[in-house]
Amino acid sequence: MSLKSISMLLAAALCACSPDAPTSDTPAAAEWQTLFDGTSLEGWTLEGDANWQITDGAVAADSGTGFLLTSVAYADFDLELEFWVTPDANSGVFIRCANPQEIGAATCYEVNIFDQRPDPAYRTGAIVNVAEPKVMLETGNRWNRYEISAHGRSLVVKLNGETTVDVADDKLAAGPFALQYGAGRVMFRNVRIRTH
Repeated sequence: MSLKSISMLLAAALCACSPDAPTSDTPAAAEWQTLFDGTSLEGWTLEGDANWQITDGAVAADSGTGFLLTSVAYADFDLELEFWVTPDANSGVFIRCANPQEIGAATCYEVNIFDQRPDPAYRTGAIVNVAEPKVMLETGNRWNRYEISAHGRSLVVKLNGETTVDVADDKLAAGPFALQYGAGRVMFRNVRIRTH
């Protein structure tokens, strides 16, 4: 092997070891996966007695209480969804549920949807018992968009494009997530997730 060939091989090896060089071990974000497409609740488990029904591309409930629970657990992800609620609605998105048999703010991170919560500290846009919303937005009688990111300890919530929560917390690491019906009329649509 010539001296020139050896030099080229050494240069290539050094380049491959560079911290800036991409490696096959570097995890890449997955593609967005639709979890509710407006036509089926396949992949979801119904918990409780809420009267969930699919109508006009959304899943809706207006009586009973309960959750739609994913059949898959997630750790680090970006979640996007749209929700429509009456002003008196009580709902939420529960993420990283450690105990799917007991869904609540103690076993999940509860990203709240509750404009008229008696104690407004953890109203819509908050993560209950973790972070109050930086801005208070009314969501009644219109479609709204949640963007929820959980990356390690970092939890970020955006409501209609405005960041309501940006906090670090390590209480819960992974678990399925659930959509809640508690009161009023609640609808969800365009639910999708991207894992990391």
